[in-house]
Amino acid sequence: MSDVLMIYQFSKERKLSNWHIVNDEVMGGVSMGLVQLNKEGKGVFSGHVSLEHNGGFCLVRYDMDRIDVSKFSSFEIRLKGDGKKYQFRCKSGEHQRHSYIYHFTSSKEWKTITIPFSKMEPFFRGDALKMPNYHGDFLTQIGILIGNNKEEDFNLELDYIQLK
Repeated sequence: MSDVLMIYQFSKERKLSNWHIVNDEVMGGVSMGLVQLNKEGKGVFSGHVSLEHNGGFCLVRYDMDRIDVSKFSSFEIRLKGDGKKYQFRCKSGEHQRHSYIYHFTSSKEWKTITIPFSKMEPFFRGDALKMPNYHGDFLTQIGILIGNNKEEDFNLELDYIQLK
């Protein structure tokens, strides 16, 4: 196994051009999320989840060229949040419909979480799939989603996401 590979380090100098917001408006909802840099250069995923019009989620995702991740076994993320539950998500193929998901609860203090590939389960539109967990061969997208089946404001700060 190799040491680490930085996927994304947030800083004042970095552009957020490969980060995209997908709100539940794609399904008729009215939730509103955004991603921006704060004055310290950390990424901030924040907004409001609404259940109106069958809504209920906000997602921020980072698209990248396909990379081989077979030398790694986990993701490591340094973050600070609001104490709410989130999903870390990844895809191994550009045209893959399902995501591999890991649930975590944020802390109001900075912490580093480790997400083993073997714990990331396949889901499609909220439904678990009868497939193996993430095998860790390739990676084309990562993301963070909030969708706790309730109306709520959210705020999650991100320092970095890397492979270990």
